[in-house]
Amino acid sequence: MPLNILITAGPTREPLDPVRFLSNRSTGRMGFALAQAAAEAGHAVTLIAGPVALPTPPGVRRVDVLTARDMLAAVQAHLPQADALIASAAVADWRPEACSPTKLKKAQMAGVIRLVPNPDILKTIHPQKGSRTFVGFAAETGEPDAEAARKLREKGLDLIVANDVTAPGAGFAHDTNRVTLLYPDGRREPLPLLPKLDLARRLIALLPTLR
Repeated sequence: MPLNILITAGPTREPLDPVRFLSNRSTGRMGFALAQAAAEAGHAVTLIAGPVALPTPPGVRRVDVLTARDMLAAVQAHLPQADALIASAAVADWRPEACSPTKLKKAQMAGVIRLVPNPDILKTIHPQKGSRTFVGFAAETGEPDAEAARKLREKGLDLIVANDVTAPGAGFAHDTNRVTLLYPDGRREPLPLLPKLDLARRLIALLPTLR
């Protein structure tokens, strides 16, 4: 049965001034592969994309955002129509406390930038989950499973996709990825190194089984 799938992808940018920002290394490739795979499977797809240099997959509705708060607002706006949310975006945990409307000159800049926490999108929207399927991603270094399991529990997810972004061929800016799927019942399913589109097709095929 076709689903209405909401997907987040890419990084967020948290501005310090009109020139500088805090961000991360996410390119959005995994999220865009998920959107492509979902559209190929006949689902209705809304893709909320941070600032990335990728074309919109055919048949996908795209919403561009910049900051974590922008992404949260977009998710809240589109969640009521969604049957499933796949949160693959690498959302910045912190943002500068203040953003200057003009470029900060070197002489004006302090040696310390004060940061404030961004909202946790999945935690914020969890009260609206209802019967929807929520899938998250945990991009970690070293041994990602313990941190991924914590996020799975605390965010009330139906599945989390964990990977070590320092592993060869995995993580940001690669066309491949190696992940482990963690389920709420404690199951752990390691997958081999796969092209991101192949991995995306596997994950989209799993969605109906998680409902």
